[in-house]
Amino acid sequence: MSDKPAYIVIDGTKHPADPSRNLLEIALELGYDLPYFCWHPELGSVGACRQCAVTQYADDQDERGRIVMACMTPCQGGARFSLDDAQSAEMRRSVIEFLMTNHPHDCPVCEEGGNCHLQDMTQMTGHSYRRYRHTKRTHRNQDLGPLVAHEMNRCIACYRCVRYYRDYAGGHDLEVFGAHNHVYFGRAQDGILESPFAGNLVEVCPTGVFTDKPYGDSYTRKWDLQQAPSVCAHCAVGCNLMPGERYGRIKRVENRYHEAINGYFLCDRGRYGYAYTNDPQRPRHALSGRAEAKALEPRAALQQLADWIAEGDAIGVGSPRASLESNHALRALLGAEQFYRGESRGTCALDDLALELLRDAPVQVATLRDIENADSALVLGEDLLNTAPRLELALRQMTRNLGFELARQAHVPTWQDQSVRLLAQQQRSALFIATPATTSLDAMAQWHWRSHPDGIARLGHAVAHALDPAAPPPASGQRELMSRAGEIADTLLAAKRPLLVSGHACQSLAVLHATAAVARAYHRATGRRLHLALALPEANTLGTAMLGGATLDELCHRADAAGIRTLIVLENDLRRRLPEAQLRQLLERTERLVVIDHLPPDTPDADLLLPAATVFEATGSFVNHAGRVQRFVQTFSPEGDQRASWCWLQHTARLLDRDLGLDLDALTKDCAATHPLLSGMLQAAPAADFRLGGARIPRQPHRYSGRTAMQAHRDIHEIQPTKDPDSAFSFSMEGVTTTMDKPASAVPLVWFPRWNSPQAINKFQSEIGGPWRGGNPGIPLLHGGTDDHGDYAEPPAPSSALQTVPLWHVFGSEELSNRSPALRERGLAGACVALHPDTADRLGLASEPLVQLEAPHLSLILPLQLRADLDPQSVGLPAGVEGLGGGLFGLAVTLRPTPEAQA
Repeated sequence: MSDKPAYIVIDGTKHPADPSRNLLEIALELGYDLPYFCWHPELGSVGACRQCAVTQYADDQDERGRIVMACMTPCQGGARFSLDDAQSAEMRRSVIEFLMTNHPHDCPVCEEGGNCHLQDMTQMTGHSYRRYRHTKRTHRNQDLGPLVAHEMNRCIACYRCVRYYRDYAGGHDLEVFGAHNHVYFGRAQDGILESPFAGNLVEVCPTGVFTDKPYGDSYTRKWDLQQAPSVCAHCAVGCNLMPGERYGRIKRVENRYHEAINGYFLCDRGRYGYAYTNDPQRPRHALSGRAEAKALEPRAALQQLADWIAEGDAIGVGSPRASLESNHALRALLGAEQFYRGESRGTCALDDLALELLRDAPVQVATLRDIENADSALVLGEDLLNTAPRLELALRQMTRNLGFELARQAHVPTWQDQSVRLLAQQQRSALFIATPATTSLDAMAQWHWRSHPDGIARLGHAVAHALDPAAPPPASGQRELMSRAGEIADTLLAAKRPLLVSGHACQSLAVLHATAAVARAYHRATGRRLHLALALPEANTLGTAMLGGATLDELCHRADAAGIRTLIVLENDLRRRLPEAQLRQLLERTERLVVIDHLPPDTPDADLLLPAATVFEATGSFVNHAGRVQRFVQTFSPEGDQRASWCWLQHTARLLDRDLGLDLDALTKDCAATHPLLSGMLQAAPAADFRLGGARIPRQPHRYSGRTAMQAHRDIHEIQPTKDPDSAFSFSMEGVTTTMDKPASAVPLVWFPRWNSPQAINKFQSEIGGPWRGGNPGIPLLHGGTDDHGDYAEPPAPSSALQTVPLWHVFGSEELSNRSPALRERGLAGACVALHPDTADRLGLASEPLVQLEAPHLSLILPLQLRADLDPQSVGLPAGVEGLGGGLFGLAVTLRPTPEAQA
């Protein structure tokens, strides 16, 4: 046993030793204010900035000590340090003074002013007077596209940007050039930053080199933003956000740390997709009538809706992008038999199977940390970068775990980033990928298998058979498939923390059944449960599956049989769910159409349109891809008649003498009581009567200014803030914000004395990189099961038919972010048919600009796109593109030249 003490000493105070961690982490965790620049919890230590200098003493008799960098010093037992001694404090002052010699000192015009880590550290080191009077070095800035602005003259050469962008996120177009005092961080030439995680540079950069361009175009100081804890609505991962509002507009979105979901980073879709909230074409008032819609007062609109419901035969259509409360309110108002889930039969089947896997299958539901900590992974059919980007970034980190293991064997601290990378070289943890087309992770995979969805399912079943001979194998004669499957099975069996990733990307039940087979076979072979991560398409996909309800196909059959008197569509664009002909027939058989939505009222026109609030204007709950229910809180109260969809429905229920409660808490309790799987949602966030010291929690920071001036066009007196009966927050500066141990879901913004930038999060964590002091926001509802007694599904039989598959795009396939002008510049070009060149040659289509795609009840003429990275048996169709409705995927189709070309 070691004779070293189990403690370290910092300025005379003993603290527990931890040789696996560095002093900077420990000091910050203990509450010391120690300056730093280059270190980041997710990037490790490189000792580049020299800002975290401290003095280390050899023993009790050593009075002089030596200066060391805290981020590069392990906390060995018996070590003695001083953070406050004169020599290390003077070095920190000197370092910051030299760093600032070429800085432009342009805080009053910098977008990071008041939100800047450099400002905080400058003040912390006591550097308040500038002695440098000579010519400054200057750089030319670059145009880096619509999302990130560049001001290179503010750079302090901490290297965080390239370490994040290149080493962590896998980007290739941002580099460091030059040397000495002329180091330049940027691209080889002007151009859009290619990584869909580039927006994180804004928060990673400790100064104002990389700033949020859309925010800068309509700028407001950080302390004048009203904020609330929120959840991203652009996919099912459920990343936590801190949106900021001013003058009734969302100005920016920042990452809100969540250890189990998004950690320190967001994808650009989540960061910049908020523009739909600010859309000037959004409905702001209730409208009645189709041809010449007229505005209605809210009371009249509610009475109209109530009268129509009272007549009977009112049917409701829910939505996976609407909150649990809104879906439940519609279901409770009309009755379960009158409620439809808002998705097609095929999609509902996928959702139900995903829920069954996460609830009952012998798996552990994977969090972000589980994905990052896995030591081998199999991806079946999922293009994560385009369907669940934050999971892709986590899986990218998983491939580094072999390097960390090699470092541990060599007794190298895993936080010494460069040393770990040198040890690992190109060695990576095992990753196997099977998809219809190229993915961003292929280059990091041990190998990738290119196939159509049924072929991917057969690979999964082959892996299951290799794990458990009782599992049915795919058809014989596929020697390469079985060989690959055996290699995967051996790797999963040898792994300590194996991971299985799948989801809805292929829109294939066969792929999900194969996923279930692998999980069950692994459990039978080892007695252990592997981690499972499913990438699902929408913010509340699992939530709507938990609520249940019939499918849109059943709704169409009902309309065909007897017609529909009143159809109420909740936050759902049915053009994305149903083929055009089927939707047209449904609407023709519907007497009255009521739409409750926040998107512009595109065709088909509604007889009654009720303007809904967005996720930033309402309070509610989503269930994410891992079954965690989370509360998003209204950031601001919008002008006009917009209100939460559930609020419209609650008021309608009162007019009908039906009890849906008087506020959100009552509705949430009823939802939890009605649906057993959602019983835990009451603990997802504090109730509206939660108070700190008898006071509400302010959405506005204590430096918020201009409240009277903002309302001067209406009244020169200060208008009473809007009351919020549905949360514990106030629309004002008044309240309590200083308690760090309050529930994390009750923290609207991250600020701490001396820490004004997002780096203040270290003051709110129980440990660096760990959960909030008040626990992670939300409540996990699903934990997997031990049900391995079910029968294996049969592998799909081989077929030579061409099969339609969706081609997803991170900036083009999702409905809400498609309305962001900044993201549309990087989105999809339009509808097309993608084919492998060999397939096009075989069909005689290689030289055709347009092709005709035919299937039962379907005929489309679309441009042809040749893609050598696509499986030859797959027909790729871009997902979510205008002009391509629902029901197009998983079909056996025929392709031929257009009639004009044939003529």
